Amino acid sequence: MDLQVGITSRYADAPQVLDRAAEAITAARAAGLSIVYVRVAFRPGFPEVSPTNKTFSRISASGLGYTVDHPETQIDPRVAPAPDDPIVLKKRISAFAGSDLDVLLRGLGATHLVLCGIATSGVVLSTVRQAADLDYELTVLTDACCDSDPEVHRVLTEKVFPRQATTLTVAQWVASLAPVR
Repeated sequence: MDLQVGITSRYADAPQVLDRAAEAITAARAAGLSIVYVRVAFRPGFPEVSPTNKTFSRISASGLGYTVDHPETQIDPRVAPAPDDPIVLKKRISAFAGSDLDVLLRGLGATHLVLCGIATSGVVLSTVRQAADLDYELTVLTDACCDSDPEVHRVLTEKVFPRQATTLTVAQWVASLAPVR
């Protein structure tokens, strides 16, 4: 989630996070799992953004980037989608807010979501909370997420997320996909 150029370029840990996300994507494809990408972007002129929204009003005021076709909103090429991977466009922090993600997931028959993205305190936190309320089983790949504040990342992944999700590293999750001998 939000592994788009304009976001990944702002985080020092993004290269490692993208490597881990790419590992998870490769393992998921090998296991026959669906991959769904989520990105945030707006119409030109930002009509979806209220001036009272602290996060997005700064973006709309600048008038730069974050429109649907802008390079900043495109998925980082290091984790590029395959041609058939759905890309969900959202309008707020949660992957569900202002998007058709829930409809898409229900159509795919999804009951268990494996989440990763930037930032842990943004899209990951908001999506975990909303997905749990929608009764999805959840796994968060802790080393395929990052935050500008490492302590916030630690508290969320070690104390908050385990209340609603299984938290694993990518290596642990990949190992769980291996058939039992």
